[in-house]
Amino acid sequence: MKRITGKARDETLIELKNATDSQTGDENNGNGLNSTDRGDLLPGHTETDNLQPNKDTVFFRDGVRRIDFVLSYVDDKDGEKKQERRREFEANLEKAGLELETEDKSDSDDLKTYYLKIHAPWEVLATYADVLKIKVPFKDNDIPHAQDVPLEWLSQPFRLPEHIMHPEPDYFTSPFDKGKIDFFLINDKDTFFPPSTRNRIVYYILARCPYYKEDRKDKDKKGIKRLISNGTYTAAFPLHDCRYWKRARNAECESERFTLYNHWARFLCFYKEQPLNLIRKYYGEKIGIYFAWLGFYTEMLFFAAVMGFICFTYGVLSYDDNITSKEICDPRIGGTIVMCPLCDKKCSFWKLSSTCLSSWQSHLFDNEGTVFFAIFMGIWVTLFLEFWKRRQARLEYEWDLVDFEEEQQQLQIRPEFEIKCTHKRLNRITQEMEPYLPVTSKCARFCLSGATVLFWLSLIVACIIGVIAYRLAVFAAFASIMKDSPTKKIQLVGSLITPQLATSVTASCINFVIIMILNFFYERVAIWITDLEIPKTHLEYENKLTMKMFMFQFVNYYSSCFYVAFFKGKFVGYPGNYTYMFGRRNGLRNEECDPGGCLIELTTQLVIVMAGKQLWGNIQEALLPLMRNWWGSRKGRHQPENQYSRWEQDHDLQNFSQLGLFYEYLEMVVQFGFITLFVASFPLAPLLALFNNILEIRVDAWKFTTQFRRPVASKARNIGAWQEILNVVAILSVVTNAFIMAFTSDMIPRMVYLYAYSSEHHTMKGYINNSLSTYSISRISNYSMPEEGESPIWYNSSVITTCRYRDYRYPPGHQGEYKHTMQFWHILAAKMAFIIIMEHVVFVVKFFVAWMIPDVPSEVKARIKRERYLIQEYLHNYEVERLKLQLSASFITEPNTELCTEFCSSSSKHEVLSECL
Repeated sequence: MKRITGKARDETLIELKNATDSQTGDENNGNGLNSTDRGDLLPGHTETDNLQPNKDTVFFRDGVRRIDFVLSYVDDKDGEKKQERRREFEANLEKAGLELETEDKSDSDDLKTYYLKIHAPWEVLATYADVLKIKVPFKDNDIPHAQDVPLEWLSQPFRLPEHIMHPEPDYFTSPFDKGKIDFFLINDKDTFFPPSTRNRIVYYILARCPYYKEDRKDKDKKGIKRLISNGTYTAAFPLHDCRYWKRARNAECESERFTLYNHWARFLCFYKEQPLNLIRKYYGEKIGIYFAWLGFYTEMLFFAAVMGFICFTYGVLSYDDNITSKEICDPRIGGTIVMCPLCDKKCSFWKLSSTCLSSWQSHLFDNEGTVFFAIFMGIWVTLFLEFWKRRQARLEYEWDLVDFEEEQQQLQIRPEFEIKCTHKRLNRITQEMEPYLPVTSKCARFCLSGATVLFWLSLIVACIIGVIAYRLAVFAAFASIMKDSPTKKIQLVGSLITPQLATSVTASCINFVIIMILNFFYERVAIWITDLEIPKTHLEYENKLTMKMFMFQFVNYYSSCFYVAFFKGKFVGYPGNYTYMFGRRNGLRNEECDPGGCLIELTTQLVIVMAGKQLWGNIQEALLPLMRNWWGSRKGRHQPENQYSRWEQDHDLQNFSQLGLFYEYLEMVVQFGFITLFVASFPLAPLLALFNNILEIRVDAWKFTTQFRRPVASKARNIGAWQEILNVVAILSVVTNAFIMAFTSDMIPRMVYLYAYSSEHHTMKGYINNSLSTYSISRISNYSMPEEGESPIWYNSSVITTCRYRDYRYPPGHQGEYKHTMQFWHILAAKMAFIIIMEHVVFVVKFFVAWMIPDVPSEVKARIKRERYLIQEYLHNYEVERLKLQLSASFITEPNTELCTEFCSSSSKHEVLSECL
């Protein structure tokens, strides 16, 4: 095949000029006018402009053949070797039927980059559509759509125009068969396969095309990925159909990118529904299913956010009814209670009233409404997952993904697997030789991978232990610094700063920094060890990487929250017998909870890590790309179309990697864990997530339409392994919230006191005095006693002989002094009973709801059955009519004529078959 380069432009332009004079007017929507009839000029253009054609186009220079893919490369030091590879690779592409056209570096903006444009003709598209079993329309859908919903007019402000929501008619589809072309609804071969399908087919060829000579044995040299990694090509990408801020001048170009930007990517559209069908048509099903899931998740978050806000509002409104906080703040009660030192030597005795503010803050989140909200979230997460299954089933049908799983397993073998696995064996199903990985090699790779994952998980645990040690060590320092309350001199916030708060905030910030650093390194390690395992299919690769990354992220993000929720304050001991982290010699005494409980500290930890991650993620996704591409956008907007070509514009954009969606899912699933696993400690978490996701949808849409090259379209019938991860997190969230309410919150001890030990007719009066035990100061060891000068001015050792601590133990002088009281065991039994009852109630409701809601809507089931029936019926009728034509053709011909002359010409036969159908 002859390829046209930029150097032959002068001669080519004259040929193009003559060619366009004789072409029919495709750009006039097929009206049959040739270039002479329309004056040969576009409005506002001169004859000279025809000799300088518009380079902002998705067509070859002939204006007919569509550019399905672009490869770019530059000349460098290893020019000869790379040139040889390119020559062989491009020759093999031409043998595969692809058509090529080269743009010389002298025509590029940087004067050093070559662009190879690739077009797939009908024959190639039909062949590979048959191989990949791509579904195409064969009949209009005759099933009536669902009736209008009552009060549908209320949703009109949130809806998009019909032609944007449904850019294509609704058809029944069937896998393409090249031998039965006249069975399908083919009006125009050039537009029958949409651009997303065309670039998917071309990439399938590029990923498997070799770049070695036929007489050589290095069979592993194949695929565009390998050529890009060794620098033979610098990029490979399909083209956007136009600039995002204006429509394409060519009427044959769909300008779908412009439509997506105007109706989807702009933030002012945040309240509008997403054009999912157009997203799927332009980017492919895999990206479409991600945005469908993200949009549905955000919709469901609205209900959780409203309920969480109501719970928080209840805490605010019941502020004045909080008797416990009133007692802590009362100078006659909390002001007279002397508490034991919280650390050795550096911490002094302190008055309970100093925690007045934190007790009020704790009440905002630790109240009766929190129990109801924890139960509600257990049911909400079930409704979310069940309704998503229904939405997903509907999308699977509408997007022709019902039978895709088997096709993907069989047909989408990774090129890396084919290259690296040199061993062959017979496939019992296909009876063909296929590559495979020997068991010994697979086991060795698996062991190395597992050891690497365990090492990094251990590293995270070591970092968390380091943060805990920091908390223990720095608390004493903060307590010593703040003993004379120097922070109170700071205006506005001085009175809010306590040693506990300073320790919690600084430790949370340090933990967040460690989390981000470990993330940076582990992402690369996870990809490396997954590549080492050589998964067979793309689906298997993504699932393995997903499990490794989420396991790491789970430990990395949630371990600090698990420590505060379930370990801090639980293994403290008591003044005469404190527990130390690494033994008494190190002096790191285990942390105690505030008298108001550890829940407020868990809230602080959750807010800092969750909000910090979302803020940092938005900065990475929006601000940095915006700054990096600001100059490129200006260059694109100000350069004329006949100078800044479509392939150069897309080449200057960021590459969308194969794992691009993986990180988007990971970010949202980690957020899902925050709002479900620990939501009992912070009811406003769903509200923060809702605001973040509203922004996230538009930021992701903006990135896809303006900052990224067009991704290669790929199929996916669901969200993959993320579905199972969400199910596991949902079940685990019921357990964690039950334990938070029982062991981290003070709700159970308060309820036990209210109904069993209150002497004030079932009121909370006296609860604070009841919840604190007494210890004789004279029995505190010298190692734990405050140093000289550390005690406050009001402390008088001759007057104050006892101090209080948070526990349920008998006082000094009692027969069982310092042993747990019976109330302690009553509270423990109540906590265990609450956990069992809450878990069983929520799980019973969850399973009942899951049983009541079918995964696939009945309407979708009917449509699937109808389509399968029609395919069988139409194929049967098609074969019958085809046989009749053959018999009639053989009947009217002479007996001795060859079989090949018994049939009509191909074109007339197709017309007859079409009429029969």
